[in-house]
Amino acid sequence: MPSSGETAASRRAARREQTESMVAESNSTPLPASAGTAPGDHPTGVAALVRLALLLVDRTGRIAQWSRAAEELFGHRAESATDRPASGLLPAVQSRVLDRCAVRRRCDALDTLAELTAAGRPWAGRLTVTDREEHQRDVLWWAYQLPGPSGGLLALAADARPLRTGGPRLALGERLLPFAAAPAARGGFHALTAALTPPAAELPEPLARLLPAAHRAALREAAALGGLPALRLDAATVLPVLPSDPQTGTAHAAAGLGRRYPTPQQRAARLGPPPQPDQSAPGRRPPGPLPSQREPAPREPAQREQREQREQREQHDQREAAQATPAVRPAAVLGGPVGTPPVPFPHGGGATIEQQAAAVESSAPGVPPRRADQAPPGTVPAPAPAPAPAEGQPSGRLSPFLTNGQAGEQLALLNEVGGKVGTTLDLGFTARELCQVLVPRVADFACVDLVDGLISDSELPVARPDDDTMLRRVALVFNQTGGAWDHVLAEGSLVCMPRRTPPGMALQLNQPVLVPVVSADVAVDYAIALGGARLAPVVSGRSMLVVPLSARGTVLGILKLLRLPDRAPFDESDAATLKELAVRAALSLDNARLHRAEARVATTLQRSMIPTRPPQIPGVQIAHRYLPGDPKAEVGGDWFDAIQLPGSRVALVVGDVMGHGIHSAAAMGRFRTAMQTLAALDLPPGQLLRHLDNLAQKLGDDHLATCLYAVYDPINRTCELASAGHVPPVLVHPDGTGELLEIPAGAPIGVGGVPFVAKTIDVSDGSMLVLCTDGLVEVRGGDIGAGLAALCGNLIDPQQSPEQACDEVLRRLHSDDRKDDVALLVARFDGVAPSEVATWDLTVDHREVRRARSLVREQLAAWHLEALSDTTELLVSELVTNAVRVARDRVQLQLIRVDKLLVEVSDDNHNLPSLEPAEQLGETGRGLTLVTKLAEHWGTARKAVGKVVWFELPLPHA
Repeated sequence: MPSSGETAASRRAARREQTESMVAESNSTPLPASAGTAPGDHPTGVAALVRLALLLVDRTGRIAQWSRAAEELFGHRAESATDRPASGLLPAVQSRVLDRCAVRRRCDALDTLAELTAAGRPWAGRLTVTDREEHQRDVLWWAYQLPGPSGGLLALAADARPLRTGGPRLALGERLLPFAAAPAARGGFHALTAALTPPAAELPEPLARLLPAAHRAALREAAALGGLPALRLDAATVLPVLPSDPQTGTAHAAAGLGRRYPTPQQRAARLGPPPQPDQSAPGRRPPGPLPSQREPAPREPAQREQREQREQREQHDQREAAQATPAVRPAAVLGGPVGTPPVPFPHGGGATIEQQAAAVESSAPGVPPRRADQAPPGTVPAPAPAPAPAEGQPSGRLSPFLTNGQAGEQLALLNEVGGKVGTTLDLGFTARELCQVLVPRVADFACVDLVDGLISDSELPVARPDDDTMLRRVALVFNQTGGAWDHVLAEGSLVCMPRRTPPGMALQLNQPVLVPVVSADVAVDYAIALGGARLAPVVSGRSMLVVPLSARGTVLGILKLLRLPDRAPFDESDAATLKELAVRAALSLDNARLHRAEARVATTLQRSMIPTRPPQIPGVQIAHRYLPGDPKAEVGGDWFDAIQLPGSRVALVVGDVMGHGIHSAAAMGRFRTAMQTLAALDLPPGQLLRHLDNLAQKLGDDHLATCLYAVYDPINRTCELASAGHVPPVLVHPDGTGELLEIPAGAPIGVGGVPFVAKTIDVSDGSMLVLCTDGLVEVRGGDIGAGLAALCGNLIDPQQSPEQACDEVLRRLHSDDRKDDVALLVARFDGVAPSEVATWDLTVDHREVRRARSLVREQLAAWHLEALSDTTELLVSELVTNAVRVARDRVQLQLIRVDKLLVEVSDDNHNLPSLEPAEQLGETGRGLTLVTKLAEHWGTARKAVGKVVWFELPLPHA
């Protein structure tokens, strides 16, 4: 019988053989089991390490938590996303397959996840989301409905693209040894998707740390019901998912210690001075000063004496530099036009990059110089300046001398940038074009990092960039044959660059920074800023040039370039050329930013006016679709709406403003707002359109629109419709036959002088009403009747849901070559059973209050809702007392049991009650206060005659 040690060894060997085909060597520092972990914190098998974004929506539908990974994945910053309504934040595209044809519909990601998890069971799958940059992102989702009063919707998300192209990183064993997919296995994960593990009673500690402590127990309860996040690699392989933290290992430890790692002087004392680059290598410039650096021979004794003094000081500085290595190797900060003398980095041993930044900043335009008695904290005083040169002597180095070949090559590069960069108005594509021009021609690595605030905010920042300025990596290109860049932050990552790093210095000073050879000290500082000390080897020993991207007086970001050691390092002539290149590229980037800001205003306007989620109204199921005529603009004048009215009635609206573009969208917003306001008055459809027409004439002659307004009563099974020159609706009967409703057409809104006549029809349960705009049924050069005839045909199956009916109509009637907007609304009339409604007419007598309480108690007992009896009786007593006090002839009490208990008290007085604070010792004025405190929802509305006050109570759980 094998021993326990042999059994454990065989299990480890089996796990190693299982992952041998898809994993390579470990690519990061493993976490020891003793480092803040306990046995059982991590799974002992194989797990997938995934960068997880966490989104938490509270009970009120607002964002309660938005993680850093969510910022990188979706582009929205946490401060702008937190505490805002979740609906509308992440537009999504949901794919469905009908008759072997894929149908895509627009929806809202978080609303869809809330619907999928409404039953309490978690959901995992794929949903394409539009991020802040209006880019489509393929996202894997794991959604949970957290139970309890502090619960809500918990959504975990991961970018599917890198997982499907490169495969997931794997963790083996309790120590979480991370492995990565071998190059041969990459690209074979196209079937990877989100899944759930079997129900689990324990919550892994790395997953629990993502959540606030108050929600961990709720997630554990949800996981016990439906399982934990997992990845399905194929039909037989499902791996549990654990969050991968990029700030692990040395980087995290260094950040927590506040830079307690060895100083440059300590490293120099231990390792000695770093090796100097081989100046005799092919392609490298030989040592010695540039032609412009050579000083003329002194002609006077005074000048000769000054030169000897300078040489002595330089020799003294070189002896000190041999004893202590500086934090940054000699480099130059280049700014201003060609010919401006560069400011060299200090050669002394105690100087730091912060000192050089302060010195350059004090000489930058528009920055007041620092007084002599002011020194930046923690800096070493700079050595005394050299005496000023004598008259006639050069005051500094001139720009490097360029041969005809070099000048021609640089002019060709500038010409290529002008022709290949800025071909579109897409910000990310323009940045990528810039990087592709430079790699591998100029550098082995190029990336563009833009200030994230410029991308997300509508206004330019007032303050200058500082250490807390967040940069977003927009583009990244590197030479595939020039080395391994797997650890470099991907596009979309967020990073802060402090001033002690070359990129941070270039950003804050708005001047290029040249580092001919990156020393180990600068590499560590730079890697810590990126979030991982493992990045230090990527830049150590390379040549770095960072150029700011500024346009129209605003620093947009930085362009960072790296060369491998086998190429000549960057020099000042490269910096001068690339600075001119960056100026031209920055204008293209700024033009793309301005264009996107304008498009975002129009898109935001459109999305704010079009509902993304159909309302949940008893007795009717609603689905809708909106397709803009121009998919890029997403702006048009079509709209639709569903408005809940008293008595469980619903108003259905479809309209079309004449014209296209942002002006039509603005007019549409006015009409939709006016329609909702008039619908709240509970006016008949004909009168409502008359008021809307009067309003349009006051707004101007350019406000013309067609509109269809219908009111469905689920209790009486009737539908009243009125049209203002709109496409007639289609009623699909329960047997599947379609009927084109003949309604008096009227004239478009805004014409004036034309009556609007309403028509009332009886509808059966199971019928469907289809309302659309002419963009769906009208073909350019054809007859609208053909489209209406197709819509009346056997196009819709009454057994389908409204969502399926919308998909089927668009698949059969809509084509991509149509240039007009399409608005489609489908309503299925289910009605409310007579047994679920109780109505009583009361006389205007105070004794009716007692009778009302008795009627409510008996009806709730018949419905087996005794648990709601006390609260309902109290609130009904207060509302009936108020109604009897102001009514002239009639008071009505109505109870409706659907997915909630709806109570309505109506009277013939049109004055709406208002909620006012009651006096502390007063005996009246507390009725509506009690309704506010005890009811889930309540409200008031005017009717054609009088008003109604209503409230809702949730049904008790079975």
